[in-house]
Amino acid sequence: MYEHADQSWRGRPMEFAPETAAQVGFRIAEHAAGHALRRVSLVLHGGEPLLLGPARTRETLATLTAAIAPVAEPDLYIHTNGVRLDEEFLDLFVEYNVRVGVSLDGDRAANDRHRLYRNGRSSYDKVLAGLELLRKPQYRQLYTGLLCTVDIANDPAAVYRGLLEQEPPALDLLLPHSNWEHQPPGLRAPRDPDDPTRGGGEYSDWLIAMFEAWNADGRPVPLRTFDSLLAAMYGRPSGAESFGLDPVDLLVIETDGTLEQVDSLKTAYPGAAATGLDVWRNSLDEAAAIPGITVRQQGVDGIGETCRSCTLVQVCGGGFYPDRYRPGAGFDNPSVYCADLKELIEYMAKTEADAGRGGAQTAARDSAASAHSLSDEQFARLGAGFGDAAAVSWLGAAQSSIQRELVAAVGRFGPQGDKRFTDAWDLLVSLDAAVPEAVGVVLAHPYTRVWAVGLLDGISRGELVGEDVYHLEAVAAAAAVRAGRDVRVPVPVRGGVAPLPTFGALVAGSRDRVWIDAGSVAGLDLVRPLRCLTAEGISVVLEDTDPYR
Repeated sequence: MYEHADQSWRGRPMEFAPETAAQVGFRIAEHAAGHALRRVSLVLHGGEPLLLGPARTRETLATLTAAIAPVAEPDLYIHTNGVRLDEEFLDLFVEYNVRVGVSLDGDRAANDRHRLYRNGRSSYDKVLAGLELLRKPQYRQLYTGLLCTVDIANDPAAVYRGLLEQEPPALDLLLPHSNWEHQPPGLRAPRDPDDPTRGGGEYSDWLIAMFEAWNADGRPVPLRTFDSLLAAMYGRPSGAESFGLDPVDLLVIETDGTLEQVDSLKTAYPGAAATGLDVWRNSLDEAAAIPGITVRQQGVDGIGETCRSCTLVQVCGGGFYPDRYRPGAGFDNPSVYCADLKELIEYMAKTEADAGRGGAQTAARDSAASAHSLSDEQFARLGAGFGDAAAVSWLGAAQSSIQRELVAAVGRFGPQGDKRFTDAWDLLVSLDAAVPEAVGVVLAHPYTRVWAVGLLDGISRGELVGEDVYHLEAVAAAAAVRAGRDVRVPVPVRGGVAPLPTFGALVAGSRDRVWIDAGSVAGLDLVRPLRCLTAEGISVVLEDTDPYR
């Protein structure tokens, strides 16, 4: 923010005043109460937030917590360069449960390329001392991870090793804030906004090298950049502002109480992040309604035509919003990193496919939903009580799309931190990419729809039931069996049996899950197989094993 186009910081207070903190707390509590929010995330940022000092930081945390806690749980974070991190600060953060993220660009050489004191001395040893404190048992629970800004002049392998040496619980990578006017540093040639997928390589090569090191190492810690892209490839929320089409629900509050859009927009032009609102005169609802924020909550409809027509749009989401800026065309453009993201995503998808996780290769498909259109003649026939084969087929296809959308919503809004859930979802997506007809049979099962609707209703009310969540394992397992895939998959147990949709119920006993080899239908140990009522010219399945019947 100090080195880019918008220099509005020069006219603002250097510190967050107590009266401003009190008004901010009031506005956040007002917003949380109005929307029945159970939790609100607050990140103390900067500049460098530790420059406020322990006493003023305590006052700020106490003021915010007192205002918000009666209404919603304040989920507190601080992001720092780590230079001033000491035991006094960490004891304070334990008291208020403030999680700590630290900016570190890798090893000493990478750090010292940009993070020096004004006299030219290295800050690296001070940062490492702060991280050593943060890793102590009494503080370790506060440590959220490291954020590394990518500099292609640094060795990606050395950067990766330097970050891992600090034993982070998670890592994240940040591409340099750039746009079509101020392009990324180190390019061999300027990027062409009229042909955004051409060129590239400088940043994709660096990121691919980092991905290879992380992947070859067994993915030892979550690395948000890659985890977000992989999640989007499999149809799950990316969980990141930079990728995917998830709604962005972020608001910045400046030191004078001004309400602004994400501060990285300040790299585009003066006033790019401005809303004209502040906490003294305006509610947060008013800020949420401004076009610059609502456009980032519209999914694919909120990005430009070039990106909407791209097969990778579900994964990259058009790229980081500030990186799309082009003078004269605003933000209705692909990211200046478009070519790099394309190369990275395609490389990661191939890696997933080579590892037998083929769903990622085709999950980044054209996002245009297929519309079901009924002709006037077909409508008239159905309206009269009849319908030819084409009309009935249309009804079936429309219902199938509804089923798929409901299950897709389960994948988007289900518990992303639950490994059982995400493993089942990734298997289902992989099967759908390779053998969609097998998945289609299971999704067409009427009680799959009942389950999906019930689970989504529970998610909307914040009342998740484990049995409902883990039924996704049964759906994925049934699809794997129908596909004849030679994989070992779990089926969750309910009431002493393990229901397998479209097949019946498996012998279970006292176990919580039954593991089956999906490659053989004959090998299924069905204690209650589905039965059929048959008569001349008709056969009707009697489904009395599904828990959602």
